[in-house]
Amino acid sequence: MRADQRFVGLPKAFWANVRTISQEAGYTQRRKGEVKVHTVAEMAAAMTACGLRVTHLTGKDGTTELGYTLERYFAYRADVLNAHVAPLLMDAPEAKALFEQLHEQLKPTCPIPMNKQKGEKASPNFLTGIVNMLVQANSEGLSVDYDPRELTTFTKDGAPLRTLARRVDGCFPGPVNPVAVWEIKEYYYTTTFGSRVADGVYETLLDGLELEEVKHREGIECEHVLIADSKYTWWECGRSYLCRIVDMLNMGYVDEVLFGKEVVERLPGLVRGWVAAARQRETG
Repeated sequence: MRADQRFVGLPKAFWANVRTISQEAGYTQRRKGEVKVHTVAEMAAAMTACGLRVTHLTGKDGTTELGYTLERYFAYRADVLNAHVAPLLMDAPEAKALFEQLHEQLKPTCPIPMNKQKGEKASPNFLTGIVNMLVQANSEGLSVDYDPRELTTFTKDGAPLRTLARRVDGCFPGPVNPVAVWEIKEYYYTTTFGSRVADGVYETLLDGLELEEVKHREGIECEHVLIADSKYTWWECGRSYLCRIVDMLNMGYVDEVLFGKEVVERLPGLVRGWVAAARQRETG
């Protein structure tokens, strides 16, 4: 899933309103188990409850353009999560079946890491394994770093220009001047939505902020992809954080988010694009 062009490039003040309204009016309808759509009246009530003015939303002559744009955005966010993302998310048995199908089909030689569970839950990291297999199958023999053990660095004339604050989960073709980086958030055996899961969202935001800065200041582009799955963790427990992920996508801090089964459909095309970019870079 990529950003909706209607909301790309909007000013930071727009997203300040999105966050404030979402915080005060809520992200979800718990009884229905769905993401909320906020009306302008509900937005105004949220502003009043926060002690903030409402005239930038309602105006003297009715709803302002900002108010209408916010209303459209909340409707889009709810629809894309309720109708598109929810059916894509898998639980552990579904992810295992897909992993085994692809493993049999692709016969990979790439790394397949194991999870940190014990006993019956000990198994391959299904989503990471799926990602690694699909990247290898579509990378046309080019180098891939499936588990970078160093910080991502962008250089100029052979010297570091920017180095990201944290390690990512994968780089193409490598952690120095990558064409693309990706992060994987799979939580199939997590029983609650804890701080570790929430921190994963904010880690992606940090990477996105740094990549945005190096793009605008230095003209260096690197595709930033987030891949997430676990029906229980993300949908049953963490719908508000799915909203934050959609916000982050449309704010431009991540280029694409792949949810669950979507990885099979979208990742091969993304990797082929990375291959073309890497080869173009080599030929100058």
